[in-house]
Amino acid sequence: MSYSRGRGLQANVLSTFDTVVMAVAGSAPAYSLAATTAVLVGAVGLASPAALLYCAIPMLGIALAFSYLGRIDVNAGASYSWVGRTLHPFLGFLSGWALVISATIFMVAGSLPAGSMTLALFDDTLADNTALSTVVGAAWFLIMLCVVLGGARLTVRAQLIMSGVELVILALFAVLAFFHTDNARAFDWSWLGFSHFDGMAGFASGALIAAFYYWGWDVTSNLSEETRNSRRTTGLAGLIGVGIVFLLFEVFTIAVNVILSSKQIEENDANVLAVLGEEVWPGWGGKLLIVAVMLSTIATLETTLIQVTRSLFAMGRDRTMPSALGRVHRRWNTPWVAIVVVGSVALVMFVASNALGSVGDILSDAISAIGLQIAVYYGLAGLAVVVAYRKMLLKSPANFLFGGLWPLCGALFMFWVFVESLGELSNAAISIGIGGLAVGLIPMLWYWRQGSDYYRPAKLDASQAVETDYVPGEQGGHARVHEGLSTDF
Repeated sequence: MSYSRGRGLQANVLSTFDTVVMAVAGSAPAYSLAATTAVLVGAVGLASPAALLYCAIPMLGIALAFSYLGRIDVNAGASYSWVGRTLHPFLGFLSGWALVISATIFMVAGSLPAGSMTLALFDDTLADNTALSTVVGAAWFLIMLCVVLGGARLTVRAQLIMSGVELVILALFAVLAFFHTDNARAFDWSWLGFSHFDGMAGFASGALIAAFYYWGWDVTSNLSEETRNSRRTTGLAGLIGVGIVFLLFEVFTIAVNVILSSKQIEENDANVLAVLGEEVWPGWGGKLLIVAVMLSTIATLETTLIQVTRSLFAMGRDRTMPSALGRVHRRWNTPWVAIVVVGSVALVMFVASNALGSVGDILSDAISAIGLQIAVYYGLAGLAVVVAYRKMLLKSPANFLFGGLWPLCGALFMFWVFVESLGELSNAAISIGIGGLAVGLIPMLWYWRQGSDYYRPAKLDASQAVETDYVPGEQGGHARVHEGLSTDF
């Protein structure tokens, strides 16, 4: 295997369209709907469309934060770099670590349904076979691992096929659901208001679930070093991605509430989308939506792999984690060491979750704990943009609203979700969520003591940022990713 330690990722590979597709795939619309709709409806009932609406607003604030920060610091580590250069390097490292831990857990959690959905296409009884689902899910994971290893061009081509088919199927059923006449109940605009929530506690329980439908759109920022005109493209793609998945989430959640009875939703909690498909298009509908969920799950495995490996690559390059993680394959321009390490850890977790029942129980708590870790790095990014743009916020109403107030509200919402989660989750889930973050203190303190330059950053200040587009490899002083650090650009 040929590799190079001093090479960077391949620049200018992805277009704006490519990155929008990656943002949508990262949020995994079909998978999120299939896995979470019954839980959301069970928690807040007819208020479920409102919960998605009121969580989309602060999530757009976080997307704006990523957009504004990406304009002044292009880095595969994204919030790891931004938070480190604005708030504090320790918080920056924990921000990156939160993404690494949550994404690694999710890759195992997402691979198991990918296996069971694949088996369900052939025989519903096979889908209940945990061992077989694990094997098929691990096979899909390894295929996606090889695709990600093969480079950004191969990755986005695979994503265009998978997400393209998924979105066509979802769009078809959105139209069919609109014209469906055999309804369990009539739509009411009050479903988008506050009247169906059971007070603030009810709103909080809905927010905890709805907020993390959206997770994953920020993969565009981790691909910034491989994107054309990335100072503008990655942030714009993230915003468009959040908008698209919001519309899909709303349409299908309303359709579930209109077409399916409460009993149908409760009895098919892990398969609501397939039941909806059968109602809308008897015979073929259920199978087609199972295909959409399977493709969505596999597609989001790919984007999650990109997020975790690009974050580890940035950490290895900065010497805040073992420097080998910063090595790039000479032929494919991918962080091959990070990919191999993540793949090995995930496969060990596959085996453990299947071999030991208790580990499987722990894994279910770990999935719940992902929310805590996501809230941390989204919330910190929302604060980071306010600090980075503090000297420019009063220069225009747009700067104040989009670069300051909205992201700040998004950050406060994420921290509120974090605090509220502590009261909702089990002790095991909290232990895994907080414990996973605490483990990051070990490498953080070790490499801080080793004198990594990351812990002596050039502060990120939008008022001093160069207003030209970022071009990796450009001859000149502005082609560097972040000042004060040894980089490949």
